[in-house]
Amino acid sequence: MNLRKSLLTLLLAGFAVVAYAQPYAYNPYDENEAESCTSIMVGKKASTDGSVMTAHTCDSNYRTWLTMEKRKKYNAGDAQPIYWGALHTEEPHDPRGLKEKGRIPAKEGETYSFLNVAYPCLNEKQLAIGETTTVGKRSLKDTNGLFLIEELERIALERCTTAREAIRLIGSLAEEFGYADNGECLTIADKNEVWHFEIYGTNMPKKDAPAEKGKKKKPSKFDKPGALWVAQRIPDDHVGISANIPRIGVVDFNDPDNFMYASDLKERTMHMGLWDGTSEFKFYKMVSDEKPFSVREYFVLNALAPSLGLKYDADELPFSVKPDKKVSPETMFALYRQTYEGTEFDQVKGLEVVVDRRVRQHNGEYINFKDTVCPVSTFMPNDLRALFNKIKPGSAQRFRTIAVIQCSYSHIIQLRDWLPDEIGGVAYFAFDNPAQTPRVPIYCGETELPKGFDVCGQHRYRKDAAVWSYRETNRIATINWDKTRHLLEPLVLDYEKLMMEECKKVEAVAAQMIKEGKKDDDEQAHQMKYEFETLIRGTKFTHEFILEEELSLVVKNIKEGKFYV
Repeated sequence: MNLRKSLLTLLLAGFAVVAYAQPYAYNPYDENEAESCTSIMVGKKASTDGSVMTAHTCDSNYRTWLTMEKRKKYNAGDAQPIYWGALHTEEPHDPRGLKEKGRIPAKEGETYSFLNVAYPCLNEKQLAIGETTTVGKRSLKDTNGLFLIEELERIALERCTTAREAIRLIGSLAEEFGYADNGECLTIADKNEVWHFEIYGTNMPKKDAPAEKGKKKKPSKFDKPGALWVAQRIPDDHVGISANIPRIGVVDFNDPDNFMYASDLKERTMHMGLWDGTSEFKFYKMVSDEKPFSVREYFVLNALAPSLGLKYDADELPFSVKPDKKVSPETMFALYRQTYEGTEFDQVKGLEVVVDRRVRQHNGEYINFKDTVCPVSTFMPNDLRALFNKIKPGSAQRFRTIAVIQCSYSHIIQLRDWLPDEIGGVAYFAFDNPAQTPRVPIYCGETELPKGFDVCGQHRYRKDAAVWSYRETNRIATINWDKTRHLLEPLVLDYEKLMMEECKKVEAVAAQMIKEGKKDDDEQAHQMKYEFETLIRGTKFTHEFILEEELSLVVKNIKEGKFYV
């Protein structure tokens, strides 16, 4: 069976094609359009094993180096610097482009260690954060604010142990010091619950009455930067998704179990002219002029809950859904590989062609046959898509897929309350295109990562940057994806199966060590480090093998007179 079809069958059983729907196509001229990250959330009763999950794809040209940041100690009265520009540095100690924007009071005592990627994501206490830019109105952006989202994530991971604590801290800091951007979503999770958190700046024309003649205007508490933010809890038996579009609708101000929000939210939205004070308080309508979902939100929610019969041409979708089948990490792996093949959003549908082949055999004779091929993949560049549409208008539609070639890295984080924190939280991490790269586990109790992870590969080709072990193979494979995928995909799936089996063994050993008070057992710790690094090397080997196989296949075909791959 074709692997593409088998994956779709596994994931999308019951997926209903909406024949009458008008597909949403990306408009590059819409300034409120964003195509960056995708974050899927899974409540503990919606998962197969009672774990909580959140995720993130960093779908842009951001740094690819990552480190396990060690704990820090602060004394009373210490100040902590807040930076801009951390998304594009080349190494952990690279100061180029970094700007200290300001300082905030440090929290006295010791911080928590955390996994520091471009958007910091997991600390040692099983607090996890996914991220996706939710583009609000451009007029909300206020560069006088102190914070960008990546620094708020960092501070929360350093100081907090639960999702609610992190939300309160992020929200209060943004209100006090100002949030600078016009829209972000954080999917904040701990080992018990997961929240969808949206935040926007406050740089809107003010509605203050003009001062009376000869009198100074009375200062307003809204004169300084602040933040508009709301957090909504994903029910324990539900899944949710954020994919660059504001999603939070009606805010229930009388339900603290499921909603958190800025202390001055009502006042400030009235002051900014976003709310009249009497109508329904629907948050996404205040911060955005866009429909509250696009293809990614629809696809994921419909794929996981086909029984709901969701419609793509609806005005709204449910904020979250109860999945028909419980979600495993492997389900998440498959979702993050999605390019919609076999569905109404298939971007290469109709581009298959039948060609005549003539192949010379070793005995010198020729065989003539017809072959059905697809000369392009869903990862085709926009210029090639434009060429197809120039030749035949409408032949190459474009829909934003979950897996994209411009992805810097991605992670799917699983949080488990029945395991010690050191191994309870694990980020299944992948460099580059998530449709092509196998994932590796990074536990929140790790103290260091393999060499090569702390070097960025975005500015230039570097053999010492781990990302290029994957990117090189992925790019070569993409050139002739129709055929190369049959080499790549089975190996990726085989590796991930092995990885999950090995993780269970490592976790069992580690849990027993912790139970027996042997956290510092050098021999055992060395063995666990060896097993982890073996897993890492396994993914690199997988991709190096694919690279070797693809190149040797090309050479072999040329030698045998087969001038196609």
